[in-house]
Amino acid sequence: MNHTSRMTALLGEIRRERNGAVADSMRLVGRPYGLNYGVSLPTLRRLARAETPDHDFAEFLFRQDVRELRLAAFHIAEPDRLAPDDSAFWAAGIDNNELAEEAAFALLSRAGAFPALFGRWIAPSQPLLLRYAALMAAARWPQTPVEWIAPALDAVHRAAVAAADEETASGGSGPSAPAAPDAEVRSLSRVGAHLLAQGAVAFCAAIGARNEETRQAVLRAAGSLGSLPAEDFVHEELAWRLPH
Repeated sequence: MNHTSRMTALLGEIRRERNGAVADSMRLVGRPYGLNYGVSLPTLRRLARAETPDHDFAEFLFRQDVRELRLAAFHIAEPDRLAPDDSAFWAAGIDNNELAEEAAFALLSRAGAFPALFGRWIAPSQPLLLRYAALMAAARWPQTPVEWIAPALDAVHRAAVAAADEETASGGSGPSAPAAPDAEVRSLSRVGAHLLAQGAVAFCAAIGARNEETRQAVLRAAGSLGSLPAEDFVHEELAWRLPH
């Protein structure tokens, strides 16, 4: 069965699970989908995992502008075939927060190449959603090095400062959800900064819970953050997730 035939069969199963109310109520940070059947993530994951792993087929699905096919692609892809040099294909398609989260859950955190990818994707020059995906995957990575704490919190600080600068430049009109551009999402809004803060908290809480040494390392590093909204969120979340 060729890729088109396999996709058609999978789409048939997806359509039977469609939920228009869910699709209509979905709120994304980033680019909306061209077509969205509103299938729940647990159902979609079940359908995708029933497929035979096939990296080429996964890439074919990821090229389609259909929510469920793009998300299923992360589960059908073969993590061992994800290499730093060809990760640009996946990176270019991660253009909203749901895709970033599912990429982290199903693909990045299971790829042997993830440590090398983390260094690339967390870099300040990368789109916000790639940094978010890197943080969410790092939260699930079993042997996260403590050296990742500093770039994780630096990502929050940079986004928080950028959001404050943007709000000041706009006359303090208040936060709003970022618009959905056609390509990369480089959000400087408070919404984007908060998203990165959520990723950093997930990561820092996971590594900080490992032992007392890593807990102290996280709290020391977090102490360098300021008091901008996204930074305050990190302080507050870690205070109860990693109590003394």
